[in-house]
Amino acid sequence: MEQALYVELIALALSGGHAVAAPAERQQQAAEPQQALAIVAEPRIVKPEDWSRACKDGDDWDKPGPPFKVYGNTYYVGTCGITILFVAGENGTVLIDTGTEKGIWLALENVARIGHDPTRIGLLLYSHEHFDHVGGMAAAQNYTLAPMLASPEAAEVLRTGKDNPRDPQAGMHEPMRPATNIIAIEPGRPVTFGGIAFTPISTPGHTPGALSWQWEACERDVCKTIVYADSLSPISSDTYRFSDNPEYVAAYRAGLAKLGALECDILLTPHPSASEMITRARNGTLEGGMTCAQYADSKIKALDERLAKEAAGK
Repeated sequence: MEQALYVELIALALSGGHAVAAPAERQQQAAEPQQALAIVAEPRIVKPEDWSRACKDGDDWDKPGPPFKVYGNTYYVGTCGITILFVAGENGTVLIDTGTEKGIWLALENVARIGHDPTRIGLLLYSHEHFDHVGGMAAAQNYTLAPMLASPEAAEVLRTGKDNPRDPQAGMHEPMRPATNIIAIEPGRPVTFGGIAFTPISTPGHTPGALSWQWEACERDVCKTIVYADSLSPISSDTYRFSDNPEYVAAYRAGLAKLGALECDILLTPHPSASEMITRARNGTLEGGMTCAQYADSKIKALDERLAKEAAGK
């Protein structure tokens, strides 16, 4: 199936309902990766504690790390410093975030290491529109031919590779390679792909177009709700003041309130250290430990501290 038709199929599904169709066959004309990605026929699924021994808080964004199963059909395929998630549905697979331009190749290699064909990834999602999390999106699209879903605020950033002027970190980073085949979606409206419903939650603050994601993963008849919560830290350029942008702060707080109220058995974050993922993994599971409510509370505290410093002229 030609890529244009594939994108039209997804756009049609999104406009008329909640399901995204994954065609059984898709013509593969993707660019060759930087290295051959051999699919492991009999993969050994690494445990979370193995990952926690290989990585530590503060690791480089592009430091290779082993892939491991989070729960059910959800896998961590990112680097030690950046979370990238792979979700295997019944008839379609999803990649959430790509890491940097270098990190995406480590992630695709990890997908192959757990026994899945990375060229068959059918849909790309993201957390927020900064290069450390979506800098590899253009490369991922060239390799997989998959479209991506984005909030309206993030779509233009991803199409152009240039910062949104409203981004607190605008001007701090070099432009990214532009992505293509971007479908703007309505936050709060679930999207079903591969038989899995992913709910995008608008959580602006770290960036204007940031999304958090919620879905369900099951092992036999036991299901857990996973939340991939965006970074949400009030980091900015030296000249940006949150207190000068009250509407942005109000949206920031509203997103945190939504995040804190979510059903959330397993919390994951774009930077593993932000939610103590490595510490939690040492126990053999990412379930338990920090909750979505605790994570949201920590970001509310950080925002309040930032506003207090601005009020004090610091």
